[in-house]
Amino acid sequence: MSDHDTPRTTHDDKPAETPDAESHVETGADRAAPAAPAAPADPGRPAVSGLRSALWLPLFDELAEPAVVARLAADAEEAGWHGLFVWDHLSWRSPIRAVADPWITLTAIAATTDTLRFGPMVTPLARRRPTKVARETATLDRLGGGRLTLGVGLGSDRFADELRATGDETDPVRRGQMLDESLEILTAAWSGDPVRHHGRHYTVDDMTFLPRPVQRPGIPVWAAGFPGNAKPLRRAARHDGFFPINLDHPDRLADIVATLADLRPPSTTPYDIAVALPSGTDPTPYADAGATWWLAEFAPETVSVDQVRGVLHDGPIRP
Repeated sequence: MSDHDTPRTTHDDKPAETPDAESHVETGADRAAPAAPAAPADPGRPAVSGLRSALWLPLFDELAEPAVVARLAADAEEAGWHGLFVWDHLSWRSPIRAVADPWITLTAIAATTDTLRFGPMVTPLARRRPTKVARETATLDRLGGGRLTLGVGLGSDRFADELRATGDETDPVRRGQMLDESLEILTAAWSGDPVRHHGRHYTVDDMTFLPRPVQRPGIPVWAAGFPGNAKPLRRAARHDGFFPINLDHPDRLADIVATLADLRPPSTTPYDIAVALPSGTDPTPYADAGATWWLAEFAPETVSVDQVRGVLHDGPIRP
């Protein structure tokens, strides 16, 4: 921010940072923890200490029906999975034709499960009005009894040209600024105190957002970014978790964890590192490097209900 920019007056008065690169996936203290899974994990999976398991679903074609995904979520909960996260896109390249809205799908998941952690992984906040997201996230967290995790990132035109095609911001620098401002507004809104924000991209003039989310002090935020970029890591260090995109080796994750430890102040606040790996990958080296969540990933062009059910019934990692 230059000396001539309008100062911000939210609870977290930090200038926005310039992002190093785009994420191609648009995809806390005293915080309520999710309840234990309803059923034990499949003993066929290896035990990996401290690692929780989630399905990570692109809401395309066969998975573009929210009732179908809600049933998969209920089955995953019964099988002992700890979470289910969904992609956030408006469109995708051929041969994908059908795409579901993530927020409506997450509402269905919240209403049909009791213990499963859920959320968008990740949502491009620069494409959304932060005040609307504040209302949506608090309401969804209350519906789910305090189980929402908000994954955020820059978004990209790489796979569907969906930013340009809808007139959304295509400059990654400006999207990074908008993302950081949105996170400031969300953090302030979740506190239940009046929000006064006059920034470069958004204005909120003395509004209070009630009811608050169930989770305190707010909904956990996982920020996505490419492993080699410093600014996404600095963003993630201010929040509750990091989701590295295109992570190719556990040694890189160990470097990320060390960097985040240096960036974060000493605290007992829980912090998550989520890694996306295909179902057949051994997650143990990633857990040893500091991962706390394994997200079972699926190829977007070939994902099917049967494929998801197969991974689901194989069971999660036993923590």
